[in-house]
Amino acid sequence: MTARKKSPGKSKSDEVLIPDKLYFRIGEVAELCRLPAYVLRFWESEFPQLKPVKSSTGQRMYRRRDVENVLHIKRLLYEQGFTIAGARQQLRSEAKNEKGQTAIPFPTQSASEIQHIRQGLREILNLLSTRKTG
Repeated sequence: MTARKKSPGKSKSDEVLIPDKLYFRIGEVAELCRLPAYVLRFWESEFPQLKPVKSSTGQRMYRRRDVENVLHIKRLLYEQGFTIAGARQQLRSEAKNEKGQTAIPFPTQSASEIQHIRQGLREILNLLSTRKTG
């Protein structure tokens, strides 16, 4: 029997196909992520990124983003060897980087450009109002 080598590019958690649903129960997430439900409940207390909403009956309802976070946390802990505290810090720094990269400044207009736009709008308004009365 020959031992199969793991390919370095893809890991098992990368291969998870998340169904196109709005909410997932904890049992579904546990099955998808191949983790016991108690681990998910523990991670909720350790990682602020995991905040499933609770239904009226108190059942945890995970959104797609929560499931993606669970898979990411699993990768950090089980494959990359982070401690809980290290994974928490890594997630925090990733979130900071994302915020910095996605912030696109709103284009600013100079006062003269705004004045020009206003004048154009007034002219259109005048055309429309003379059409109605005329």
